[in-house]
Amino acid sequence: MKSVFAIPMEGGHLCSHFGHCEQFAVIEAEDNRITNEKLLTPPPHEPGLLPGWLAERGITNVIAGGMGQRALNLFAEQNINVEVGAEPKSPHDLVSDFLNRSLITGKNVCDH
Repeated sequence: MKSVFAIPMEGGHLCSHFGHCEQFAVIEAEDNRITNEKLLTPPPHEPGLLPGWLAERGITNVIAGGMGQRALNLFAEQNINVEVGAEPKSPHDLVSDFLNRSLITGKNVCDH
């Protein structure tokens, strides 16, 4: 089964605030192996826009440091799985951890 992950990035690292990231690392995986990696630049920030925008690009999973409740609800409506509270690792390592069932998540670092 193919999965497509989006990881919000800022300055080359996991962005703690999902909606204000500079880029998304988009990582495709099939049969628990990473098959492709690329970067996408999101449109200018607008509340509620990114879940639909990412769904249109085939995203099935999001790994983030933090995300507001409204965004979580919008992703659920798009049937996109969201993991919040991820450690500040590289996107490749985060997806590898997810595929190996060893992704460590903690507190949602979004404060609104």
